[in-house]
Amino acid sequence: MDSVTTTTVDFGPLHITYDDRVLAPRQWTIEQSRWAAELAQGAPEGTLLELCCGAGQIGLATISAVRRRLVCVDADPVACEYTRLNADVAGLGGLLEIRTGPFEGVLLPDEPFAGVIADPPWVPRAEVGRYPEDPVTAIDGGPDGLELARACVRVAADHLVPDGFAVLQLGTREQVDRIAAELDDRLRVEEVREFERGVLARLDRA
Repeated sequence: MDSVTTTTVDFGPLHITYDDRVLAPRQWTIEQSRWAAELAQGAPEGTLLELCCGAGQIGLATISAVRRRLVCVDADPVACEYTRLNADVAGLGGLLEIRTGPFEGVLLPDEPFAGVIADPPWVPRAEVGRYPEDPVTAIDGGPDGLELARACVRVAADHLVPDGFAVLQLGTREQVDRIAAELDDRLRVEEVREFERGVLARLDRA
């Protein structure tokens, strides 16, 4: 990281460092951390899981409030480096485990989690780069923007303990409705919260 220019921003109670190889923290997404922390307070005992963690800000802000163990997963080793850095700066490194790679390659088949925080790219491929001033539009979420979101939902269905929760970030209410229509009987959409720049969906383990 010595050869790149880094930026540090406030994200809730944290100071998050990243560079332009990693998606910049978006301030509205602190709402995902707050919601996940609220749900974690009433969730079963156990570790939390963050998927597509980026620089780690959403998961780290969550565990700064509830002090649970957290496993962060991202396919990008640069993102994982920043997650580690940001955790150590925040004094949260002892609660954190980072795994670099695809979900199916880094999670054990029967590994249980009390909650899942999922921050996948959700921009449809045809819209990537449509608004150059918005870095989110540079992230390809697949043909309908839900390629990785579907993978996150599968992980939640496979790994959440009974009465566990997931908080999924997407771009539009229509995307949430599409995901909801595809769910099997292990998960249900319990609540949706809409914001100016995106939406959050709470999925509960049935």
